[in-house]
Amino acid sequence: MTILALIIALALEQFRPLSNRNLFTLAFVRLANQLERGLNAGEYRNGMGAWLMLVLPLLIVSFVIYMLLCRVNVGFALLWDVAILYLTMGFRQFSHAFSGISKALQADDLDTARALLADWNGQHTSEMSADEVSRMAIEQGLADSYRYVFGTLFWFVVLAWFAGPAGALLYRSASLLAQKWGRSSGAFGRFSVLALEVLDYLPVRFTAASFAIMGNFEDAVYCWRTQAQSWSDYIDGILLSSGAGAIGVRLGDTLHQDHTVKFRPELGVGEAATPDYLASAVGLIWRTAILWIALVLLFSLGSWLGHV
Repeated sequence: MTILALIIALALEQFRPLSNRNLFTLAFVRLANQLERGLNAGEYRNGMGAWLMLVLPLLIVSFVIYMLLCRVNVGFALLWDVAILYLTMGFRQFSHAFSGISKALQADDLDTARALLADWNGQHTSEMSADEVSRMAIEQGLADSYRYVFGTLFWFVVLAWFAGPAGALLYRSASLLAQKWGRSSGAFGRFSVLALEVLDYLPVRFTAASFAIMGNFEDAVYCWRTQAQSWSDYIDGILLSSGAGAIGVRLGDTLHQDHTVKFRPELGVGEAATPDYLASAVGLIWRTAILWIALVLLFSLGSWLGHV
């Protein structure tokens, strides 16, 4: 049932994509804001309590509904899996911007590409060259593919055997709270960052290994081992260094931004990023997704055959 739910959710998301500002996300963020206003006393324990108060009820409700539906009809439980996956995982939540930037750059419309990138990552892009826009788009695409797809998929599959779609809900909630509280809430947000780091430990390495398998293996592994720690965020460093090596492109490096030149570590090997490499990045992400779906299918078949 896990693989079937995954395939249906992905197909549904392709035909009817949800925005990253969908009702579920907006309601969750609104509740997170209310909890922060009410409980943020500037201490770590307040943040931990708020995180548990928000995430645990969601997981419990999801699990109870899943178990009740399993008792009524397995088909209803499958629909519940699909619904949660549809709300928490989606290629189109980041690929729409990626495709728009690629089309604009191919048409030599740099202003539109800059505007789309700024709307996507919330950074100033008005001074960037076409190659810098390409580089930033690839970086954002690799990072978002992990947050929106591979991290969520990993925990959905791990917990699906006994908790239904609770794993997908857990990861998406933890990711949103780390994004919301972790950057600007001081001690209150440290638990949300720690929780996401724990949840990221295995799936980010599985994703990086998958990038290597589906791209240039030797370069991906080399860049992962030698460059990931130089990035400010180690999780993103693993993703971007392995992805850059797999594609054969250089990421990171300097950016013209905010009327100055920002220096960043160089990631990857090979040629400088150009608009042509955006298609290569999309291809790597899709090949990796197909690999994961194939692995889930094989695991599901093995589990089913073991019970026959």
